[in-house]
Amino acid sequence: MIEVHRLVKRYGKLLAVNEISFEARAGEVLALLGPNGAGKSTTIKCLTGLIRPSSGNIRLAGSDVVSDAVAAKAKLGYVPDRPYLYPKLTGRELLRFLARLRGVEDGESLAQEWFVFFGLDGFANELIEGYSHGMRQKLTFIAALLHDPEVLVIDEPMVGLDPRAARQVKDLMAGYARKGRTVLLTTHSMDVAETVADRVILLNRGQIAAEGTMEELRLQIGHSQADLESIFLQMTAEQLPAAS
Repeated sequence: MIEVHRLVKRYGKLLAVNEISFEARAGEVLALLGPNGAGKSTTIKCLTGLIRPSSGNIRLAGSDVVSDAVAAKAKLGYVPDRPYLYPKLTGRELLRFLARLRGVEDGESLAQEWFVFFGLDGFANELIEGYSHGMRQKLTFIAALLHDPEVLVIDEPMVGLDPRAARQVKDLMAGYARKGRTVLLTTHSMDVAETVADRVILLNRGQIAAEGTMEELRLQIGHSQADLESIFLQMTAEQLPAAS
């Protein structure tokens, strides 16, 4: 699970994240949403150990991301919005390297299963530099899942994916949570978040503006039929442009 307690991140005078606390439980998909500049990316970078919090604590499956960083990262799978993959390796070579790095037994066979799942088995021995954006996104998912992490953090999962692969990823996130794992998703696609998330956290200006299930969020705005986009716009004080 993910435990965030009073997280603060400052960049000089800019307060990007202002003392937020939340949990993502085992067995659930939690969507972390917000407008540009709300603090989502900063929160994700703190969670994944890419940047150090100014104050507060973050634990991944019981391990502190700062004081016990190696253990925390061993429990983490991360799919960034702009993945960097070694272009001069083949897809198979990259996964072989990652399997050895993480001590994954049967890494070759597991990688092959994932190649087949995503329809990449015909490209496994091709250089990554020749992969399309969608193929690289699929390979990034495989890299994140190869060691069967307890916590999966996904930033904009549908970028570059064709409809079939997008459907696979939605099913994958839901299925991964059903295994008792924790999935944290951040996306600008309200449809994706509403479809797969068990709970939603809306960030705005570095703070939590709202949190809960769809039913709970609908109660907060007093509209029993509202979709997530409507809730998002109201809770984050976003206004649709007036019709001309």
